[in-house]
Amino acid sequence: MKREELAKRIDHAVVKPDITVEDVEKACREAIFYGLRGLCVPPCYVKHASELLRNSGVRLCAVVGFPFGFTLPQVKAREAELAMELGASDIDMVMNISALRSGLYELVLEDVGGVVDIVKARGGVVKVIVEICYLTEEELRKACELAVEAGADFVKTSTGMGPGGATLEAVRLMKAVVRGRAGVKAAGGIRTYEEALAMIEAGADLIGTSTPGAILEGAER
Repeated sequence: MKREELAKRIDHAVVKPDITVEDVEKACREAIFYGLRGLCVPPCYVKHASELLRNSGVRLCAVVGFPFGFTLPQVKAREAELAMELGASDIDMVMNISALRSGLYELVLEDVGGVVDIVKARGGVVKVIVEICYLTEEELRKACELAVEAGADFVKTSTGMGPGGATLEAVRLMKAVVRGRAGVKAAGGIRTYEEALAMIEAGADLIGTSTPGAILEGAER
C-alpha cells in the first residue's frame, strides 16, 4: 500500500498517562508532515492541538470516558460536547464494558447514544472503544451490535491501556458483525507497516497507533 493512502487511514494516538504538552506538539507536527487522517489526544489538550492543526486537513480526535468507560452517560455526553466546542471533529469514547458484561444493555445504549447525539449534531464522527481484551466472543458481538444500534460510526478494538491490543481475529469478527453499518478501527500494539497492513487486510478501515512514522516508513512511496 502506498504511503499516502495508508496515512489517510491512520489516527496518531497521544494518550498515554505520562505525556506532556511537548509530546502533543510534536505529534501535531508529525501528523501534518505525514498527512495523517487524524490525531487523538486527551480532552485537556484539544484546544491547543486544534490551534496547531488549523487548516492542516488533519482531523482532531478527543478521547471520552477514557480509559475505563465507567463515567456516567451524562458526563460522557458533556465531555464530548466540550471537546467538540474546543475543536475536536472525532470522539473516541470508551464503552462501559462493566455494564455490557453485566447485561445492562439499555445503559450501554444510553451511554453511547448520548455521545452520538451530541457529536452527530455537530457533524462529527464517533468511534466506540470496546476493549476486546476483556470480552468473550459473544460479548464482543453484542458490544458491536449495541454500538451500531446507538448510531456509532466506528467500533474500535482497544484503548491501548489494557493488557491486550488489537488482534486479527477480533478485527475479522467485528467486521462481520457490523456488516458495513459502521467501520472498524484497529488500535493497540500496532507498530509496524506489516502489522498495520495485516489489520487492514483483516477488515480494519482505520489504524490507531502511537508510532505512525515507523509504520509509514515501511510503506511504498
